[in-house]
Amino acid sequence: MSAFIKHYRPNSFVTVFNVRIWRLSSTAAGVTLKKDDEEEEFRVLDIMRKNQRQQRRVVRRADVQPDRADKMATDQNWGNVWPGPKTFHPSSVPLPLRQGYVPKGMAPPGKKANAELMKIPNFLHLTPPVIKAQCEAIKSFCSEWPKQLISEEVIEKHYPQEIITSDYCHASPSIRNPLARIVTLRIKLSTLNFDKHARDKFLRLVGDRYDEKTDIVTITADRCPLRKQNLEYVNYLLTALYHEAWTYDDWETTKIESDMEYYDFDLNKSKRNLIDWHLKANNQDNKLTDDDYKTFDVSKIPQADGYIAAVSSIMNDGESAATLKKYDAAVRKLLGLPEKV
Repeated sequence: MSAFIKHYRPNSFVTVFNVRIWRLSSTAAGVTLKKDDEEEEFRVLDIMRKNQRQQRRVVRRADVQPDRADKMATDQNWGNVWPGPKTFHPSSVPLPLRQGYVPKGMAPPGKKANAELMKIPNFLHLTPPVIKAQCEAIKSFCSEWPKQLISEEVIEKHYPQEIITSDYCHASPSIRNPLARIVTLRIKLSTLNFDKHARDKFLRLVGDRYDEKTDIVTITADRCPLRKQNLEYVNYLLTALYHEAWTYDDWETTKIESDMEYYDFDLNKSKRNLIDWHLKANNQDNKLTDDDYKTFDVSKIPQADGYIAAVSSIMNDGESAATLKKYDAAVRKLLGLPEKV
């Protein structure tokens, strides 16, 4: 701008020429930049052409493999597919399983996306071939079954004690079921080899745990949290009851007939009456003392066992139609009378 003012003169061609030269020389590069700027600034937006250039989106679908259950062979080794307990997987089970509650008249949901099948434990791994294979594997750790134990009677004779436990499978966060700790011990009273005193005392200690019809004593323990503890506890109870039944307290030796908890034929007057009748029926002199009456063996009297059992039943169990009928039949046999028609 300063050069233009310095050389400017009115009506002068040189001045204009110089100005023109100066402008051309100074704006030669600027003209090119301005042209490029104009092209970028005034670019036309062609909407139709842009849509034509846009490519269509192609949706590629992945190849869906067939279900594993449909490809399983019928003669496959199921132990390799389902080796142990695990959550239900529909693609691994080639069975049309159904589970769940539905309204009446409709089929339960299938195995696909079935939460009912997945939240309960299953035993799909315990098939007969797998169980057989497992049994064959543990045979090397087992001993042979005794050949002498060929029947239930022989087993009860040599192993009279029976232990009963229960295992449970249920849907719960814990695999431990509270009912699995309960242990029941069963044993026949005749296998304990008690005498009269010990048997009576043992029965009074066990109370209603004895079943007279089956002659079995049942002891159940559930107070301990673990099954092993309850098993040890029932064995302890049986041992304590057995030894307590054989003990004699000092006051037991001084008991008389009125102190007895049950009717004892040997300590009552019925025994004396039976002996006196037997001696008179055989024309024998009765010169027995009190000690002789106590030591007299009434089992030598014919039909005396049935009479003793009938009298004891009436006195201990009470009078009823059954006990009176049994007493009537025993007296008739003792006296040699015909049976009642």
